[in-house]
Amino acid sequence: MKKNVNRFIELSRIDAPKISLQERKNEFKEIYSKQEPQEVKQQAERCLECGNPYCQWKCPVHNYIPQWLKLAYEGRIIEAAELSHQTNSFPEICGRVCPQERLCEGSCTLDDGFGAVSIGNVEKYITDEAFKQGWQPNYTPIKRLDKKVAVIGSGPAGLACADILNRKGFQVTVFERQSAIGGLLTFGIPAFKLEKDIIQRRFELFQQAGIEFKLNTEIGKDIAFEQIIADFDAVFVGNGTYQAVKESSFNEGLTGIVESLDYLTSVNQDLINDAEVKLRKQVQNKQVLVLGGGDTAMDCIRTSIRLGAAKVSAAYRRGSEDMPGSRREYANASEEGCDFVFYAQPVGLLEKDGHVCGVKFVKTRLEADAGGRKVLVPINGSEFEIKADLVITAFGFKPEELPWLTPSQVAVDTQGRIKVSGNRQQSTNPKVFAGGDIVRGASLVVHAIADGMGSAREIEAFLQS
Repeated sequence: MKKNVNRFIELSRIDAPKISLQERKNEFKEIYSKQEPQEVKQQAERCLECGNPYCQWKCPVHNYIPQWLKLAYEGRIIEAAELSHQTNSFPEICGRVCPQERLCEGSCTLDDGFGAVSIGNVEKYITDEAFKQGWQPNYTPIKRLDKKVAVIGSGPAGLACADILNRKGFQVTVFERQSAIGGLLTFGIPAFKLEKDIIQRRFELFQQAGIEFKLNTEIGKDIAFEQIIADFDAVFVGNGTYQAVKESSFNEGLTGIVESLDYLTSVNQDLINDAEVKLRKQVQNKQVLVLGGGDTAMDCIRTSIRLGAAKVSAAYRRGSEDMPGSRREYANASEEGCDFVFYAQPVGLLEKDGHVCGVKFVKTRLEADAGGRKVLVPINGSEFEIKADLVITAFGFKPEELPWLTPSQVAVDTQGRIKVSGNRQQSTNPKVFAGGDIVRGASLVVHAIADGMGSAREIEAFLQS
């Protein structure tokens, strides 16, 4: 099928349509409707098939983006899905949660003036449609090997590592302390971005493929790490970062303030169990204030709106253009009614009878230091307050203390991240590999997937050496 090379001029970028705003604000389901096949074909046709595809190299897993866009344009959906799965264990997830504007789409040649190809939408469509047509990824190894690998944590890094190792024929066992797999994919990311049946489908496919899962199993409590090292030929640690970064100026012990992940996990757990959301009573008809500017902050904002908050505000110490989160999620939060306050640094809590009733702020501005670097400085005399019935902090995450690593000679840095040797993902214990947030710090889902897949290849080389 011959392409019209001028289609990028004739056709504009088209994003997936959203469900109505009113429906969005009251439902915990994905807000983007499925694109029509013709729209997907047209977006794929806009690809210039660059000789040096910047989109592919900007993608952390280096997806064969121009190639599967071409297959999508030609209607060869199953082939596109197969190709997509060569470089990404979970393309349907990345299509939903990746900040494409900062990665593949942001590097698209057409992004400068014509509008980038809607790569994320096509990526999601390819796998969703392939599954709909009865396709399943081929996880069956050519030969089952006698080497055993343990994977600690079933977040995106751990699952990606388990996936690749299983495809290679290794016997893989995944240890997960929660009652379900997925890590933040399940308990952190809300269903209006990623519906949980998508993760459940992967869980069932992995089980069918021979991966063993030991849920409700916490390392250092239910089983010793030393025992795992003794029982397995190699170990991958991908248990993420779950300890919240605190604001030192905030008083401890007050009610009415909650950490973002605790908030999201509680809501997600109730929804997964088809139970009434316990936090709804604390949120409904109340003023909610979210502190932070990342994707987790946006998730808390949009969750609070769906729980019936009377008003949701968010404060960030820098400007909107400096927020680390996805521009798409900021736009969605704004559309759904969040009131954003920028250049506002929290300096303390307002309280009444042991309950938080607001936050004290000081206004900030960016100034150049002696070296010309832009730094944030408070403005004297600019203090102000924002009243709130519930304050949610979203200042980021760091690794939890993992005392069970030390006896096994697995070194960590001053921030609690596991030390690995260069790009090999190998720790100071040669049998132990690590990747994802526990190595790089809190980062993107796609970075964790890339680390997990890369670690699997390193583990394979280690076991075959």
